[in-house]
Amino acid sequence: LYLYMNNQNLLIYDSNVLFKIFEELKDSLNFRIIEIPKNQLNTTNFDDFDNYLILTVQKNIKIENLIKFNEFPIKFFELLEKINIEFLKQKFTEQSSIDISSYKININSREIISEKKSLKLTEKEIDTIIYLSKNVGPISIDKLQKEVWDYQSDLETHTVETHIHRLRKKIKEKFNDDNFIISTKDGYKIN
Repeated sequence: LYLYMNNQNLLIYDSNVLFKIFEELKDSLNFRIIEIPKNQLNTTNFDDFDNYLILTVQKNIKIENLIKFNEFPIKFFELLEKINIEFLKQKFTEQSSIDISSYKININSREIISEKKSLKLTEKEIDTIIYLSKNVGPISIDKLQKEVWDYQSDLETHTVETHIHRLRKKIKEKFNDDNFIISTKDGYKIN
């Protein structure tokens, strides 16, 4: 449950036949299919897509996140495997360095890093930091329980408070920073 990951998008450039094949199988895929006609490549804003790969049969294209294939015939499952591997590589790279405040978070190694010091964290600690960082204002304990811990509001609230207290203590001891996660009357937030 790494909370910052968004949808994966396979952009199929200048191949309506390929688009139709993927479109027929879209309910069995773990990514969204989007067709980009030949005349729209230069006008497509790739920043609109969180995680994307561009699939094409064209040979003379130089663009980021591109998968070219010109090995025909190709088995569909081999192509699908290649696409999924590229999405995994992309995800691994993105998770290696997330900037939050003056820290870098590496989800792959579960570390928070600042000025050559690093601290190992648990998965829930990483999830908590990332979740808090995505919000401008304080997040209530109830909301953290539901969104990060999957607890219902009628369960014990001290679990969240205890985890955050321990996390703040670890960060204070390692980085001498007691202002990274701030406690307010409305909840917790990243400074």
